[in-house]
Amino acid sequence: METKNEKMKMMTLDQLKDRNLGKTGTPERDKYEFDLRMELLGEMIKSVRKERNLTQEQLGELIGVQKSQISKLERSTKNVTIETILKVFQALKAKVKFSVEMNESEFKVA
Repeated sequence: METKNEKMKMMTLDQLKDRNLGKTGTPERDKYEFDLRMELLGEMIKSVRKERNLTQEQLGELIGVQKSQISKLERSTKNVTIETILKVFQALKAKVKFSVEMNESEFKVA
């Protein structure tokens, strides 16, 4: 008789994502990876803001937006322009580097 542990198959995170979201390069997987990066960017903004001992209101004043905009930005960066993101990091005195991959070649803007 097989035990419960013997029935379970071990998988890596990539294997699990391949099975449930599709292989890398499929629209579903690309959307998942993009959404994850955007969520991490919002978390990074919040973390740096707190390290600098700034409230959302203070950061908003530095870049000319309301506190509610900073709150939305920290929760989700999906509907934000690159210009706004750059303004936020500039106000936080944080260095930003972008990397864009195109047809297996890399183009960097610092």
